[in-house]
Amino acid sequence: MRFDKAVYFQRVIPGEYDEETGNYTDPEVIEKKRVASITQSSTQPKGDRNLQIEYGNIREDALTIRLLNPYTHPFDRIRIGDRLYTADSCFMLRNKQVFIVSEIQKESK
Repeated sequence: MRFDKAVYFQRVIPGEYDEETGNYTDPEVIEKKRVASITQSSTQPKGDRNLQIEYGNIREDALTIRLLNPYTHPFDRIRIGDRLYTADSCFMLRNKQVFIVSEIQKESK
């Protein structure tokens, strides 16, 4: 298992209200980079129920992120490449941390 993919844990600080313009300033995003092993969490092709038994219900498009060293800081979302993910569940193992994540759908305007 290779820990070679860049994963960015993001903390979003909401913008503040500007009384002069009546608008909110843009939110500030703070990122912390970690290196992880990322795999698909699909349980469908072979009907393998091991993931479902171990982690519960998993969305079809979910990813599994494994970190060698646990990430203990608060975060709002995870960025991998140009896609944003939300952590559905987190598991602490002896010396690893595992996240099951699903993609955040972009809002259409």
